Amino acid sequence: MSTVILGNGLLGTEMNRQTGWDVVARSREHLACDARFDITQPNTFAPYLLESGEDGRPVPKYSHAVNCIAYTDTYSEDSALHWDVNYQGVNHLIEFCNTWNIVLVHISTDYLYSNAIEFASERDVPVHCRTWYGYTKLLADGLVQLASAEYLLIRATHKRIPFQYAQAWTTQTGNFDYVTVISEIIIELIEKGARGLYNVGTETKTMYELAKRTKHDVMPAQSKANENTPTNTTMDTTKLYTFLAQSRHV
Repeated sequence: MSTVILGNGLLGTEMNRQTGWDVVARSREHLACDARFDITQPNTFAPYLLESGEDGRPVPKYSHAVNCIAYTDTYSEDSALHWDVNYQGVNHLIEFCNTWNIVLVHISTDYLYSNAIEFASERDVPVHCRTWYGYTKLLADGLVQLASAEYLLIRATHKRIPFQYAQAWTTQTGNFDYVTVISEIIIELIEKGARGLYNVGTETKTMYELAKRTKHDVMPAQSKANENTPTNTTMDTTKLYTFLAQSRHV
């Protein structure tokens, strides 16, 4: 199995650190050729994701592509950018991966479960968080499930370690964790051959409880009633841990 990480943000960088997998990103230090990789421009994919076979014809360079690219400004009202990156870009990747028999590992978000029932499972209907970010990510999830020939779809939230802020919300609850932990779980799912949709996270906690683990002087705070930030994104992770337990005993 050969895997490439698309995107060198917080999650992509950490997954690369833990695995050494190749990274493709728009930043100059990750450019491998003259054509610049751009998820919104499918004509830029081939130089990074294909190589020449023995007969000189193009063949896939990787068996798996992990899409960590997203426009993640949850408060941005730039709907066009959200559509281009979070939805249309995913559509381009699906078509490319289907054509070249590459497994698409798509990183989504637990924000889709805001306003949904508590401890929502993969079978429950997600409800977006009233932002263009949440809306376009939700639609992309459906597109992956409908159109991708072979995929692993991850819903999760990863946080920078150590916690960066002076205050943390006691009113925000979920299965989020630090990027080191979430990356390790995603990597294991990929390496163990998981397919389909998975809620990825650890035990339920508040953001304040998570922050206290790495920033002992963090102060508790409450989110304001008019903020769009989800207060409850709890997920049922039974499917995840059942799969991991079974795969570890094979």
